[in-house]
Amino acid sequence: MSTIVTTPSSRAFSSDNMAGASPRIAQAVADAATGQVLPYGNDPYTEGARRRLCEVFERDVDIFPVSTGSAANGLSLAALTPPWGSVLSHPDSHINHDECGAPEFFTNGAKLVGVPGGDSKIDPEALRAAVRRRSGDVHSVQPSAVSISQATESGGVYTLQEIRRLTGIAKEAGLRVHMDGARFANAVDHLGTTPAEMTWKAGIDVLSFGATKNGAMTADVIVSFDPALAAELAFRVKRAGQLASKMRFHTAQIDAYLTDGLWLNNARRANEMAARLGDGLKSIPGTGLLAVPQANILFCRLPQHVTEGLLAEGYAFYHDRWEPGIVRFVTAFSHTADDIDQLLDAVRRHSC
Repeated sequence: MSTIVTTPSSRAFSSDNMAGASPRIAQAVADAATGQVLPYGNDPYTEGARRRLCEVFERDVDIFPVSTGSAANGLSLAALTPPWGSVLSHPDSHINHDECGAPEFFTNGAKLVGVPGGDSKIDPEALRAAVRRRSGDVHSVQPSAVSISQATESGGVYTLQEIRRLTGIAKEAGLRVHMDGARFANAVDHLGTTPAEMTWKAGIDVLSFGATKNGAMTADVIVSFDPALAAELAFRVKRAGQLASKMRFHTAQIDAYLTDGLWLNNARRANEMAARLGDGLKSIPGTGLLAVPQANILFCRLPQHVTEGLLAEGYAFYHDRWEPGIVRFVTAFSHTADDIDQLLDAVRRHSC
């Protein structure tokens, strides 16, 4: 018999994907498992989730539940980008680094073009040049869409002003804008703003609304703010095998996620735990934060012997993936203050 190896939640910091599900979401799935309803999203759970998302975004939206964030990103970009087009994103973006060519696959070959900027954010002037580069030249892919990550892969958060500036540059050049919101709730919590202000009011056309990292099980949602995209997205979702026959198990999660502010409460906890960890690390000699965490991702420098000591104790986190001595800790809604304090105590012990 094979042995299932698990990491205690108190020592799991590789990703917020390591966390389980919020009990209310798990219960919602169990409740949806009884009775008979129509398939393929023609059920009361899906309609309930759609109503919740319309309330959250303060307008009618088209929603397309999918099973992964990669599917949400790839299908969203496919609806915005022709095969001869290019998607402009930061080189650190998840679509560029961590999706195994899924955006290129779903778009039937559109090219990802990196647009640099500090703190994993697209620089506006670099974008201004990129949206016009070889525009109209039949020998080159044509700039077609911009994708921004909110929160970013390094744990930063675009301000509303920064988002509006980027979308303004894109729209002036005739490009559509996608937001990768794998950690959307964490960004909303950090800014203290509304989902509407951070998306369609700021010029976003399509959002990959992440829930899996923040307490859901297997559900993310494509949220379209442009009714003209609805038919194409519906067919693309079906063609990609993402139109679940028992859609209720996706949308029961989303309904519970958005009920009574669970999604924001979870994000607030994760953000607070990252801030607590950052504050503690700053007081330990030999460690150094690369940046103050704005969401629930923290990068820091640790001496090799400290990293080795933490790993020997069973802590799970990414290390040396970016450059030697750099580690990444990701906090989740399920972490507690005690979990963070135990990690800090372990860093202090191994730093001696």
